[in-house]
Amino acid sequence: MKKKILIIISAAIFLVSGALSVYLYNKKPDGRTVEIISDGKVLYELDIENESDREITVEFDGRKNIIKIENSDVYVSDAECYDHTCMKMGRLSQSGVPIVCLPNKLIIRYKEGGGELDART
Repeated sequence: MKKKILIIISAAIFLVSGALSVYLYNKKPDGRTVEIISDGKVLYELDIENESDREITVEFDGRKNIIKIENSDVYVSDAECYDHTCMKMGRLSQSGVPIVCLPNKLIIRYKEGGGELDART
């Protein structure tokens, strides 16, 4: 009898943990401030709700990434890297997952917490 209760409790904890993980993974960020970071330095901090449509070019070691802002969405439209994974990641507005270009050391993400910027920037 104790074994069945232990199994039921373990299964319930597992299911609740799994559901919570899926919820937190798919939850969109509260803020709408986007950071564009190159080589660990914040180059741009944009209030995406009030940002006009435009292109931003970020260069690292002679290679460029072209970032587009359209209708409050942010995405990489062109990249001078070998795999173009950053282009395949889609629009930042679709989830809280950052856009990353490892070869060009570029990160595009929602700003976390709304606190002060790191002192190194």
